[in-house]
Amino acid sequence: MKAKFPGFKILDRYILGKFLSTYFFAIAMIIVIVVIFDYVEKIDDFTELKAPMKAIAFDYYLNFIPFFINQFSGLFTFIACIFFTSKMAYQTEIVAMLSGGMSFRRLMWPYFLGALIIASLSLSLNLWIIPRSQQHIVRFEQQYIKRKQNTKYDRHIYRQIEPGTFAYIRGYRESERQASFFVLEHYEGGSVTASLEASEAKFDPATRRWTAPRYTRRAFDSLGRERFEQFRNLDTLINLEVSELGRIAELIQTMNIAELNTFLDQQRAKGSDAINLIEVERHARYAYPLSTFILTLIGVSLSSRKVRGGTGFHIGIGIGLCFSYILFNRFFEEFAKSGSLPAGLAVWLPNLIYLVVAVYLYRKAPK
Repeated sequence: MKAKFPGFKILDRYILGKFLSTYFFAIAMIIVIVVIFDYVEKIDDFTELKAPMKAIAFDYYLNFIPFFINQFSGLFTFIACIFFTSKMAYQTEIVAMLSGGMSFRRLMWPYFLGALIIASLSLSLNLWIIPRSQQHIVRFEQQYIKRKQNTKYDRHIYRQIEPGTFAYIRGYRESERQASFFVLEHYEGGSVTASLEASEAKFDPATRRWTAPRYTRRAFDSLGRERFEQFRNLDTLINLEVSELGRIAELIQTMNIAELNTFLDQQRAKGSDAINLIEVERHARYAYPLSTFILTLIGVSLSSRKVRGGTGFHIGIGIGLCFSYILFNRFFEEFAKSGSLPAGLAVWLPNLIYLVVAVYLYRKAPK
């Protein structure tokens, strides 16, 4: 027997309209507050570095907004849901709906339709829009915000370029495409067997070749004895893109989902130690938007009955649950990044835990 489509009635439009209008109003208010505080914090940098107002408005803050919409989406989905549902409960509107023959399950239909709209927006932001906007923000910060100008590259860069082969780069300067010190190391059984070292090595991003006027080759035998030779005119090709020289955590935030998947495959082939970090980022881009449905179910189930303390009590409980969800997310993500838990399990576990909470609250909700 086919499931009957519940349709879209006047009450559905009323609930959906209240849900979305409360959500977007709350998001708009927090964005205005965050932008004002951020501008006040950075106004000295903008003035000193002569940032054009057009660049501040369109290159920075216009690209700043999608990130914060997504950052606060779960919290304000929850608050919006609890706020107007609790209000309907205290005005006995929900009692009237249920008394009129509408089941609690049917009552959830417009809420879940609203959650679908919000989750789709969040998913689009996560997979495609935010990575593009982050690229503009990074470029702006590198030019006009002092504390960000020298943070793109670590002082000491260590990357695995293939199994058993590592590159160490110290003091890389992007403007000159040059590192003060460059080392290529080969390992077998956990011990270094050979290395190549050069000072003032230059990198060509187009060919991925490193060149230097002088370099030294070192080799170690099974007894640990060292043999080294000095040469002129280093010209070596290694499997390392210029983008990989930057901080991996910040780099992957500027990649859309297709670029992120390609980068993950490349790092797996190299045996990189950044795989856990990349996998956490990829899973989180899907897990966070889908939590919208879980938070909506919790919000409606919590706030659909009258309790002593009113709407404020509902909102207090809701915010506590929402922040505990965010805390669990961060907690398990750190386990995944350290390799203590598989990335997929760690990122999705908070959703599974709160899905159990949501189902329990739904069963206890007024029918």
